[in-house]
Amino acid sequence: MNVEQILSQFQATGVESCFHDRHINPQIYAGLNGRNWGIQDYEARGGYAALRKILGKDGGEGLTQDQVIATVKESGLRGRGGAGFPTGLKWSFMPRQFPGQKYLVCNSDEGEPGTCKDRDIMEYNPHTVIEGMAIAAYAMGISVGYNYIHGEIFHTYERFELALEEARAAGYLGDNILGSSFSFQLHASHGFGAYICGEETALLESLEGKKGQPRFKPPFPASFGLYGKPTTINNTETFAAVPWIIRNGGQAYLECGKPNNGGTKIFSVSGDVERPGNYEVPMGTPFSKLLELAGGVRGGRQLKAVIPGGSSSPVIPAELMMKLTMDYDSIAKEGGSMLGSGAVIVMDETRCMVKALARLSYFYSHESCGQCTPCREGTGWLWRMVDRIEHGQGRASDIDMLDSVAGNIMGRTICALGDAAAMPVRGMLKHFRHEFVHLIEHKTSMVGGDATAVKTHG
Repeated sequence: MNVEQILSQFQATGVESCFHDRHINPQIYAGLNGRNWGIQDYEARGGYAALRKILGKDGGEGLTQDQVIATVKESGLRGRGGAGFPTGLKWSFMPRQFPGQKYLVCNSDEGEPGTCKDRDIMEYNPHTVIEGMAIAAYAMGISVGYNYIHGEIFHTYERFELALEEARAAGYLGDNILGSSFSFQLHASHGFGAYICGEETALLESLEGKKGQPRFKPPFPASFGLYGKPTTINNTETFAAVPWIIRNGGQAYLECGKPNNGGTKIFSVSGDVERPGNYEVPMGTPFSKLLELAGGVRGGRQLKAVIPGGSSSPVIPAELMMKLTMDYDSIAKEGGSMLGSGAVIVMDETRCMVKALARLSYFYSHESCGQCTPCREGTGWLWRMVDRIEHGQGRASDIDMLDSVAGNIMGRTICALGDAAAMPVRGMLKHFRHEFVHLIEHKTSMVGGDATAVKTHG
């Protein structure tokens, strides 16, 4: 698939992707137009200057491994895949003096509903991911890395392979990079579209050629990861942020955001907005500003609720959401939800929250790998109960049963998919319980429509 075909996809859906002038102080998406993804354009934007800097190739003394990690720690960069763990701290866990092979892995298995930021990075600015991974590999003394790319975006995988070829030809990957003693081999690998492979240990199993199912932890990947060797895994956006940090300094990056939430964050804004797409803004930007950038609520309707961090994060009512800022601490401590992957799903006053939850619950039931009984059985129970309520067949006892089943799934599975299925249920019941009660008692949705007339899934 060529660039024109990719761009036409966005035009057909009305999504502007990342090509607009409404970012605020962008770092990763700055200057992109969909065609300037190659290595020459990347170098013209300052690309690979950070890698040259740490290797001492532009007149400087270079940086030690400890200095690179200290700079990333100072930046306040937190994992952009969902968990928000401090990146520099994670890098420091890698056993530096381990005598055998160590691995670096980029998690590009972007499967969280509502999220489409990482594929834009890899399609339109792939070299920033490559450079970020090379810097991380240098900091941790790693010589081999893999980028695991979601299987349903194969054209993205092909684009990244082309960028790898360019980087190798220019001497930024391979043996003795830029004439130094540092060597780093980077490979791309594609999955087959399983949501569970976004969980880091399931990703490792898939990368090894096995069925993608999460591992028990401990041991953690830092000590027993890919092929049983020490492994560090970060998200695509996390690696993409690293070159800017090294070029400009950790303090400069931290000042772009707010304390404990440094830098910019890319938000995939979708749902009932006039201009859905990806928006890169400083951490701590008010949600009201982000909504304004996306053109406001579609059709001039009233905002009803927002899912702030991908479908697994609990919903937040409009009145509360309008008071929050887009950073890990505000969303968690004040909103009772998660920033997660940064997928902001906006819902207006016409949305039935029971129907919305039914769609989410169906997704998690479908994507459960089936390894853990609470998730394998519980996600199906959740969907069937919500589906029953949605179609006017609910019972008064179903609401408490939903909350009970969700509570018994949370914290009782190997990975977080069980929690991801349970949290939307508990969030909806917390803030919109009255809609479930109304549909059970009156067989109609509060926003209109006869529930018994709705078609079932199939």
